Amino acid sequence: MRNIYASFPITYSKMKKLFFLSILALILFEIANIYFIMPIPGSQEMNSIDLAYFLYSWRWVFRTGLGLLIVYSFFKGNWKRRWIPVFVAIFAGFVAYLANFQMAADSIFLQPQSVEMKSAQESIVDSNRIILGTVFNGEARAYPIQYLGYHHQVLDTIGGKPIMVTYCTVCRTGRIFEPVVNGKPEIFRLVGMDHFNAMFEDQTTKSWWRQVSGEAIAGELKGQVLPEFFSSQTELKQWLSFYPNSLIMQPDIHFQEKYDSMSNYENGNREGRLTRRDTASWEEKSWVVGISMEAGSKAYDWNTLEEENIIHDEINRQPVLLVLADDRKSFFAFEREDMNQQFVFQHDTLISEGKRYTLEGKSLDSSIPHLTKIKAYQEYWHSWRTFHPETLKHRE
Repeated sequence: MRNIYASFPITYSKMKKLFFLSILALILFEIANIYFIMPIPGSQEMNSIDLAYFLYSWRWVFRTGLGLLIVYSFFKGNWKRRWIPVFVAIFAGFVAYLANFQMAADSIFLQPQSVEMKSAQESIVDSNRIILGTVFNGEARAYPIQYLGYHHQVLDTIGGKPIMVTYCTVCRTGRIFEPVVNGKPEIFRLVGMDHFNAMFEDQTTKSWWRQVSGEAIAGELKGQVLPEFFSSQTELKQWLSFYPNSLIMQPDIHFQEKYDSMSNYENGNREGRLTRRDTASWEEKSWVVGISMEAGSKAYDWNTLEEENIIHDEINRQPVLLVLADDRKSFFAFEREDMNQQFVFQHDTLISEGKRYTLEGKSLDSSIPHLTKIKAYQEYWHSWRTFHPETLKHRE
């Protein structure tokens, strides 16, 4: 009998150790669950998306298992001071609350409660603001980066189709997608980021989609890509000169404070580590214009573009043209007929061998075809380089 009773203290001690180890494991799990998908130092430099998706997908299995161990060991521990394990458990719960609610991406960046679009005559948006604009089925719509930068995604419709207007301030990437997966409309939520780029989760399969490309990078639909709408980043005033009947997204009054905090982002005047601008060329946070086409990808230094306004170049023998408007904000890219075709830029008009075009590439002579537009994006250099590893650098 003496040996049996002597074993009880050992059992109680083991239960106490199990309790604290389970609490520690739960805390570490909750931290790891957000570490790999949030901009925490070191997390975004790793190729950890598969691990992050595994932890996230199985989070309730981990939580349930650890929770049962915590409850079991608590009641088997024969605690003399029960307030100690209770306090520790409450602390673990607080960590879990922070990780799942306070630090969750879709809790920090909320979608607008309503999307109000108005004409230029009714709009209260400053015409000097930079917008992401798109045209479809004869309709034109403009979305100020100041608002998109906070929301990360705005749902709307254009020309009878749903659109998902997205922006990632850490990459400086604006993209517009059709939120349709396998022929069905889909709902997405901001779930975090990978390599500093915003990442969305679809409601149906819980797959994760990269904002910069619209590609599913984890989950059941890995490898699928959302259809992208052609979009232009311009000053609102410039956009309205092309599309005077365009509708413009208005601020949601519930988020005015957030918008105000973003007022200096688009011009590169923020000082934060993630959203600042390096004014020198080819630094991590330097601005570039990236062009990607079947022929290949190439990056153009924003400082060079500001100096020259117009760049004649080629991407793997495909002649291209890159133009910066007089507003120093709006830029456009086109294919050229051949390497000998040269343009001059006068008063927001492109001229080549007597042929005249708007900055949108529209011919001012109905007998002459329009220029062929190319997708071009302003991004941070670290972003373009990461997601276009094969990219060339202009003049290198």
